[in-house]
Formats: sequence, C-alpha cells, structure tokens
Amino acid sequence: MKWNITADRPVYLQLIEQLELAIVAGEYRAGARLPGVREMAAGAAVNPNTMQRALQELEARGLLNTQRTAGRTVTEDETMIAQLREQLAAEQIGAFLQMMEKLGYTRAQTLALLQQKAQEE
Repeated sequence: MKWNITADRPVYLQLIEQLELAIVAGEYRAGARLPGVREMAAGAAVNPNTMQRALQELEARGLLNTQRTAGRTVTEDETMIAQLREQLAAEQIGAFLQMMEKLGYTRAQTLALLQQKAQEE
C-alpha cells in the first residue's frame, strides 16, 4: 500500500482515512488479512504505536476484526463497506460542490462542466 502522510494533520487520522479508502477501493478486500502492525508502520514510515492506534479505531468502527492467532482481517460485512464507500463519495461530492460555489459556479453550470469533462475523457 502506498502511503501519503503530511505534516498538516494528525498522522493517525491520515492513516485511518487511507486505510478506509484502501478497504472501500478493494485494495484490502472483505475478509482479507492485513499485514502486521510493524510491517504497516514501516511501510508508512510511522511509529508502530501510531499505526496501532489507527487500527484500533478501525476495529472500534467495525471495519477490522482481530483474532489473536490470525491477526487482523477486514470485516466480511460487504454492506458496511459499501455504505462507507457511499459515505466517502458523498463527502467528496459535497466538498467539490462547495468549492465550485466558491468559484462562482451554479449547480447547473457545475453539472454541465462535469458532463463536458466526462465526454472528453
């Protein structure tokens, strides 16, 4: 997994967000086993305690499960994963619409611009 950690926000929050994204994008599929804490921390270049904190938060949210002998796995609840995916998409769309309004675009203009760009792709 490729990590993108910046200095502008708490690291553990960035880890949570990036792990959620990896789960909803299918990089870590439902039921898949995650690498160990130390391995993930080394890959992200963060302290293992920080990675542990992020993983514990995802466990509390129900996205990860821990079994002493098997390590951590992604939840098998595909409905939960789909709901998180939709929630994250809605947040991105909301932020995009707010930015477009700040740029002076109406919703109709924004939609037209999106349609134009989608046809160009």
